[in-house]
Parts: sequence; structure tokens; C-alpha cells
Amino acid sequence: MPRSHGERKGTRKKLSKRKRERGLSPISRTIQRFEPGESVHIRIDPSVHKGMPHQRFHGMTGKIIGEQGRAYIVEVSDGKRQRKRVKELFIRPEHLSPQEIRG
Repeated sequence: MPRSHGERKGTRKKLSKRKRERGLSPISRTIQRFEPGESVHIRIDPSVHKGMPHQRFHGMTGKIIGEQGRAYIVEVSDGKRQRKRVKELFIRPEHLSPQEIRG
């Protein structure tokens, strides 16, 4: 059998929900609003396929730059040390959660 090289390859654990979370996600996640400059965490919701970022960005924190249609443009710093690059991702709000300010 040839190996799969799809976008969701190797994500059996990362893109699966726990038993109690299975099914559709709450509508409040879809209608949440973010302002430019706000920090957000990228947490991929596997039940929503539209606007899903690549799985390598799951768990990262980025900054909202603007909006494009229903999606947000999120700036993420990707890479390590000398090869640090800033990337722009187009992500729908279902896959974003606001960063909590501790204080």
C-alpha cells in the first residue's frame, strides 16, 4: 500500500477530539470576534474543515493583523533561532482562542 502524503497525514492524535467533545463545536466559537493587535492561540478544531491552518501551527500563539472575509489574518513567528520567519496565516475563528492575560 502506498503511503499517504495528504495534509492531515500523521495527525491521528493531534486532530482528534476526546469522547465528551465529539460532534459539532458550539456556535459561540464561530461568532467570536477579534480585534487587530490581539494575541490568539491556534487550537485546531478537527470537526470544522474550512479555514483550518496546517497542523504544524497547532498550539502556536500569534497576533491578529486583520480580516479577510470570515477569516482572520494571523501573524506567527515560525522556525528557530537564526531561521526565524514571520508567516501570515488565514484562519477562521473556530480554530482560534483568545490569549488570557495573567496578572
